[in-house]
Amino acid sequence: MDNSEERLTASERYALLVLMAEARELTNAELYAVAGIKLDGKNRRRLNELGLVTSTMVKRAFVHELSDRGAVWCDAELSRARPERSGSAGGALYAVLAGLRRYLDDSELALADIFRPDVASQVEAAYAELTRGRGTPLRLAELRDRLGSVPRAQVDQALEALARRSHIHVRAEADQKTLTAQDLEAAVVLGGTPRHLLTIEAAR
Repeated sequence: MDNSEERLTASERYALLVLMAEARELTNAELYAVAGIKLDGKNRRRLNELGLVTSTMVKRAFVHELSDRGAVWCDAELSRARPERSGSAGGALYAVLAGLRRYLDDSELALADIFRPDVASQVEAAYAELTRGRGTPLRLAELRDRLGSVPRAQVDQALEALARRSHIHVRAEADQKTLTAQDLEAAVVLGGTPRHLLTIEAAR
C-alpha cells in the first residue's frame, strides 16, 4: 500500500468498507441510507484517482463500485490497526474487522464468500421508487429494466423469497390479452405459473 492509501480519511475508508459489504454499485443516496456517508467532491476524486473505486454518472447522479484494487485494499484493511483519531465507533469497527480476518484465515474463505448483494432489498427499493410507495401493482418488465445490472437468476431468487412474505404478492396478470412480449419475457415462474406483477402492500 502506498503513502496515499495510508492517508485515507475515515470517511473514505468507511465508504470502501460499505461498498465491500454491500457487494454492488451504490449511489450516494444508497450509501447515506446504509451508513450515513456520501462519496462526493474530493473524497470521490481521491478514491477514483487511486483506482480503489469507479464512479459512473447515471441520470445526473454518480454510481460507485469497488474496483479490484479496492477489494484488495479492503482485504488488507482487515489486518490493519485502528486508524488514529477514529473514535470509539472506529475502534469497534476495526475490532470486528480483525475478528473477520481471523475467521477468514481459519475457514480458508475469501471476502467474496461472505459479502454478497442483497438483491431482495434492491427489488424492494426499486419497487418503492417506481411506484412512489403507493403499493400499486408493478410490471416485472419495468422492475427488470430498473435492475438491469442485476443477473436475472438473482432477481428471480429474490422474487421467490419475497413472495413468501404476507404483504408481498407476485401474481399473474388476470387479463392475459394485455401482456406484451416484454411482459412474457420478464415473467417469473412460481409454483409452475408465470407471474407478471409485483405488489408490496403499503405500510398502514
